[in-house]
Amino acid sequence: MPNIELLNTFLKDELSATETYQQALDKLKEDAELGQSLSLIPIYDEHKEAVSSLQALILKLGGTPAEDSGVWGTWTHLVISGAKLLGKKATLKALQEGEKKGADDYEKALLDTGLSGDIRSLIETKLLVSKQANIRTLDRLLETEAA
Repeated sequence: MPNIELLNTFLKDELSATETYQQALDKLKEDAELGQSLSLIPIYDEHKEAVSSLQALILKLGGTPAEDSGVWGTWTHLVISGAKLLGKKATLKALQEGEKKGADDYEKALLDTGLSGDIRSLIETKLLVSKQANIRTLDRLLETEAA
């Protein structure tokens, strides 16, 4: 059961990320910053894929997947809403911080020697790799924004 609880925690984080990226995409499209929004679409898609992978693994392990992002989702909505008021750079920075938090969470989970092979494999080969790529993309977007 602890593995299922951990997976559901990750699932809630990924659900929150999809909601947050959808808000950011909507905001950037409203501001006619289509170029920026197009750069975020692959990240949004990766989070949706992570949701599907986590749900499938939870079901495979006999658990019930979380259906919403819970309290963390409420917090990230507040953060991204505030960032959107401050502009594009603040929005990108908020997204970057969320990706870094997620990467840290996955790295900490990998330190658990009791982690099942399926979970370890999902984190190592998919979830953490995606987070690291997303951070690099957001780093580039922020560098472009600063120039």
